[in-house]
Amino acid sequence: MSEEGKSEVLVVASKLKSYIREKSGMNTSASVMEALSLKVRQLCDEAIAKAQADGRKTVMDRDFS
Repeated sequence: MSEEGKSEVLVVASKLKSYIREKSGMNTSASVMEALSLKVRQLCDEAIAKAQADGRKTVMDRDFS
């Protein structure tokens, strides 16, 4: 993976900030985007491994459980 791919934000900041504000009335720090993107990468890596173990070339919703 390229260095850019390791640091690229994978979530839509405006959508996440809006969700948090509507749900809790709280603000969202800019650093949340990087932390959440890291979590998303980890979840995706696990899902990719499950799909590969099943001999598939497609990551499916069930790979995230």
